[in-house]
Amino acid sequence: MTETFSCSFRATELDAREGILRVVEQLKARGIPDVRVGEVQIALAEAVNNVVEHAYTGTAPGDVIVRCNLYPDHLWVNINDAGTPFPNGILPEGKMAEIGEDLDSLPEGGFGWFLIRELATDIHYKRDDDKNQLSMCFSLQLQAPDIRTS
Repeated sequence: MTETFSCSFRATELDAREGILRVVEQLKARGIPDVRVGEVQIALAEAVNNVVEHAYTGTAPGDVIVRCNLYPDHLWVNINDAGTPFPNGILPEGKMAEIGEDLDSLPEGGFGWFLIRELATDIHYKRDDDKNQLSMCFSLQLQAPDIRTS
């Protein structure tokens, strides 16, 4: 059985924060373990912040629609917006940014897509009818702790 819920908001920092919190509340209300909710929240925040900061750059903020499809063992989170598409229609690789020893020279970006790719089990992107459609899948199965006996 699949449960579906969604929310929409304007692509502004404040509205995005409130929209992400609505999704988190819905996941918690459905009994998703806190550790998984936290992982989804991180990845969702990174993806939605990219929409706010990049997809609508130079234009008025448009709408963002987040739709979640909850299955017994996994969750699909779909983010739709009408902003600018990814360059060449391809998602960023998500390589970890180079970090030097000097804390003052930490890079401004380069962590978001790395986190998204680490937390999601599957990611798809397509541009359809002038809309960006990003889908991220998350496993809801918790790993059993590795117990070793001596």
